Amino acid sequence: MFKRENRILVELPIPEHGDPNAMAAVQELLGGKFGEMSTLNNYMFQSFNFRGKKKLKPFYDLVASITAEEMGHVELVTTSINLLSKDNTFPGPPDITPLQAGKDARNTYQFISTAQTALVGDSMGNAWSGDNVFNSGNLVLDLLHNFFLELGARTHKMRVYEMTDHPTAREMIGYLLVRGGVHVVAYAKALEIATGVDVTKMLPVPNLDNSKFDYARKYEEQGLDNILYTFSDTDYKDVKQIWKGSNPETGAPLKVIEGSPKGAPVPDLDDIPEQFAPGVDADDYRRIAKRLMENM
Repeated sequence: MFKRENRILVELPIPEHGDPNAMAAVQELLGGKFGEMSTLNNYMFQSFNFRGKKKLKPFYDLVASITAEEMGHVELVTTSINLLSKDNTFPGPPDITPLQAGKDARNTYQFISTAQTALVGDSMGNAWSGDNVFNSGNLVLDLLHNFFLELGARTHKMRVYEMTDHPTAREMIGYLLVRGGVHVVAYAKALEIATGVDVTKMLPVPNLDNSKFDYARKYEEQGLDNILYTFSDTDYKDVKQIWKGSNPETGAPLKVIEGSPKGAPVPDLDDIPEQFAPGVDADDYRRIAKRLMENM
């Protein structure tokens, strides 16, 4: 089961203004084939369906702990998309077309369907599909797929980073480049233990290390490229049998932390009255507050 905390993995800058087309591009990192919805659901179902959990516990612990982190990655990308909606439209009566920015935005669906919040879909408006989940039941094949999936996700993050200079988007991508790099190395090490093949010699893929990205460099300086979290205070500790030794790119020692990152507060999204969201005005709020306080 999962335990939820009302925090996001890292603090994101609250922008003065959003960017509707950056919102559309970042959607790929959420609901694209190599987006966080895919990494989450691949690892989640592999962990649920894992055969031989006791016999192959270090491998199960690895996939299970990364699953929990991917849940946080979905939340982080979603939050960045939501922040990119800030002040893209303006309040006013319907006849002055307060949502006019949506007409020229690349993804009009975000203005029509979700009140300028994240979609469970990709950058072209296609809904995320369970067809993106690969769960063969074969340990080595699944680990190899996960290694490939993380490399694809890394490539897409780098490309979206180069598409937008919006600081909120880049902060999120910089962090995920570093944490995704951890998962790449983790699956590579698991493959080496399972097969004897050292696929870390292929890294980095693409052939550009995270230190070349301004928004990723500070997270590497914090050592987050060398840490694997268990996301549990009591379980998944045998991941230490895999996450050990040194980082193949930097030579720094690897460390397992039992538990979760400290995280940061979840941003509170502003009302968008022109989208009728959340659709509760001051009078409604007072009435609701009165009802909430009754019989307490």
